[in-house]
Order: sequence, then structure tokens, then C-alpha cells
Amino acid sequence: MTDYKEEQANEIEALESIYPDELEIISEEDAEFHCFHIPVKAEAQENVPFGEEPMIVSCVLQFTYTATYPDEAPVMEIPSSENLEDEHTTALLEYLAQQAEENLGMVMVFTLYSVAQEWLMEKAEEMALQRQEEKERAAKELEELERKKFEGTRVTIETFLAWKDKFDAEMAEMKRQKAVQEPTSKKLTGKELFMSDNTLDDSDVRFLEEDGDTVQVDETLFQDMDDLDLDEDED
Repeated sequence: MTDYKEEQANEIEALESIYPDELEIISEEDAEFHCFHIPVKAEAQENVPFGEEPMIVSCVLQFTYTATYPDEAPVMEIPSSENLEDEHTTALLEYLAQQAEENLGMVMVFTLYSVAQEWLMEKAEEMALQRQEEKERAAKELEELERKKFEGTRVTIETFLAWKDKFDAEMAEMKRQKAVQEPTSKKLTGKELFMSDNTLDDSDVRFLEEDGDTVQVDETLFQDMDDLDLDEDED
């Protein structure tokens, strides 16, 4: 008959020697089954540009023995993690459950820890690659925007006609606004003003009359002008 308690106690002792600083037993001494934490960390070694921080993912694995462990899998949980989404931790627990089924009948915490570390390493490399691809994509988009600024917009018949329609509409609107703002009657020139106002015909005479400088002309003095014999070529 298998002594499960003894096998579990022996594994705990071995784990404490392997992970002296990492293993943390969290169950009370009088608890029925051991419950303990082991942190797992992975750091991406590839796809990390020079000078940038490496991609690090980590989590805390929690194991709780059962009455018949190792003939059945321990209860496994992930109480905390870093740089992992809920979907990642769910996928990791499912993977650990599959590995536990393959190792039933023998103590397996060390094996489960090792496969969890490998899984996290793959995830860290994958996430580092995604981060690098995202940066490259953003850089290409920025480069394309800068190139278009200098290149300008390519003119086609369609774009020219659309521009011309818009330009004509703007010019028509400007003319309409200008017509509204300008006075309805055009300012007359001096000549036009003179020709249109008969009162200006004798304006100079009235001006002289007002100043008392009017000259009276006796028109009878000019009636016999035709009888005068004027030599055209006087010396």
C-alpha cells in the first residue's frame, strides 16, 4: 500500500533543497495537505534590439497535494503573474494539467515547474517578436507619412476636375460677396458729374457774383464787328 503522506513529505524536502530561496510553504502545519508557492520566470533572449530591456514574463505556481498524490494530479493555480494576460495563465494551467496526467504515479512538481518555465520562455520570445514587429510596423507607417509629405498628391483627371469645381465655386462665392459689399451706385467722374448736372453750367458765374467781381458786357458793341477792316498780316 502506497504511503502518500511519506512520498509527499519526501518531495517537499527535495524541493526545499532545490529551491531554497524560491519555495514558500503556505499551509499551516496541522493542515491536511501541503500547499506551497514556487515563482517561475523567463526572459527572452532573442528578438531584443540592442539597448532595449528584454521581455520578461513570470508567474507564481501554487501546488496543493491531494489525498492520493502522486497517483492523482496536485491542485494547481496561478495566484499572480507579470506580463501575462488571463488567457495566457489559463493556457498554461491547461498545459500543466496535460503534463500532470502523463506523470501520474510519480512525484511531479519539479517536472511541472520545468515545463512551465519552458512554456514561459516560448511565450516571452513570442511576445518579444510581436513587440519588435509592432515597432517596425509603426516606424514604416511614420516613414510612409513623411514620404507622402514631400511627394505630394498625384494629380489625375478626376482629382483635377474635382479641384476645378471647388475652385470655381469658391470664386463665384467671392464675387457674390464682393457685389453685396460694394455700393450699388458707381461713383461718377468729374466730367460725368458735370454732364449730368445742368446747374454746374453757370457755377463759375455765380461764384463771381457772390464775390462782387461780375463784369457787365454791352453786347451792342459787338454788333458791327463784320464792318471792321482788320488786316490779317499787320506788321
